[in-house]
Amino acid sequence: MKIVILGTGEVCRVLAPALLSLGHEVVVGTRDPRKTMTGNPHYRLLAARHPELRLASFTNAVESADRSGLVVNAISGPACLDALVPLAAGLTGHVVMDVSSPYDWSRPDAVLDPVNTDSLGEAIQRALPGSFVVKTLNTLAAQVMPDPEVVAPDHTIFVSGDDEEAKLRVGDLLSAMGWRDVLDLGGSRTARATEMMLRMWIDASAALGTHLLGFKIVR
Repeated sequence: MKIVILGTGEVCRVLAPALLSLGHEVVVGTRDPRKTMTGNPHYRLLAARHPELRLASFTNAVESADRSGLVVNAISGPACLDALVPLAAGLTGHVVMDVSSPYDWSRPDAVLDPVNTDSLGEAIQRALPGSFVVKTLNTLAAQVMPDPEVVAPDHTIFVSGDDEEAKLRVGDLLSAMGWRDVLDLGGSRTARATEMMLRMWIDASAALGTHLLGFKIVR
C-alpha cells in the first residue's frame, strides 16, 4: 500500500520506518523539502537510514497519493488546518488518518483548543469535505503508535470517523502494527473524547515518570 505522511516531526520519524518494515511505500510531505533536508537534522538522519523514503512538498506528496492507500496527517495540531486547507481538492476521495492533537506544546500554559464542543478531528473533516477522516493514535506517545508492545500487548487504541470503510482500512493497518484491541467509538464527533484524553495522558505520565503508557478499556 502507498502511504503519504504529511509532516516531518517525531510522529513521522517513528511511523515511517514501521510502515516501511511492513512493506508499504512511504512518501513524506513537508512545506519546503530543501529546508527540511538542510535544517532538520532529525529528518536528515531518518532519510540516511531509509533512502527509500521520498520527500516532497505537501502538494506533490498529495498528488502522488493512491486512493487505495492512506494519507497520514502528522502535522502539528496548531498548524495542521492551515496546511491542510489548500490540499483539500487533492485529498478528495482519500482516507486521511489523523493522528494530530489540538495542543500547542510550545506554550507552557497551553490548553486544548478546540475542546468539549468541537474537536480538531471534526475541524479537519470539515476542512476536507471530500476526504474520509479517521482519528486514531492520538492518545499515545509517538514511540508507542507503531509498537503497542512497548507498553503492553493488549491496551486499547481508538478510531473515530464517519465512514465505515475508511475506519476498516485504518483498522487493518493498526492490526498489522500489532494493535489487538481496536475500539471503534463511532462518528467523527467522538474524536472530542479521545482528544480530551491528552490531559489524562500528560498527568499520568508525570505521576508514573514515563510517557510510555496506554489506556485499556476493560469490558
